[in-house]
Amino acid sequence: MPRSSPVSAPSPSDDASKPGFGLPKRHRVRLRRDYRRIQGRGRKIRQGVLLCIFLPASGSESRVGITVSRKVGNAVNRNRVKRWLREAIRHERDGLDGVWDVVFIAHPQAAGSSAVGIRADVRSAFSRIPGESRRSRGRGRR
Repeated sequence: MPRSSPVSAPSPSDDASKPGFGLPKRHRVRLRRDYRRIQGRGRKIRQGVLLCIFLPASGSESRVGITVSRKVGNAVNRNRVKRWLREAIRHERDGLDGVWDVVFIAHPQAAGSSAVGIRADVRSAFSRIPGESRRSRGRGRR
């Protein structure tokens, strides 16, 4: 019986060639100063178990960040919520009109939610962002 050749591990460039999978670094908010800028100057939308903070992006593509604090629960619950959020963002990011920097903050109730519920909250938040930004023009901060 002939031996088959060993299967090589996929290279990182293989993942980049698959459209729609993962959240590439260029689509993520990664630096602390960016999180602070968005959270300090951005507009806020409460959508279900998520707080969505957004600001017009400084780059050419929208970026998304995730914050899940210890208030959400233990490490197992926090990691589950983060996985659900990343998956929801991955599926729904095409529904975001315009170029935005967005941060999602999970509320403690997110631990009792489901992947479907979080995805619906992300979809609703993405659809509300352009309208909320237009509505806020001309008003001072309260």
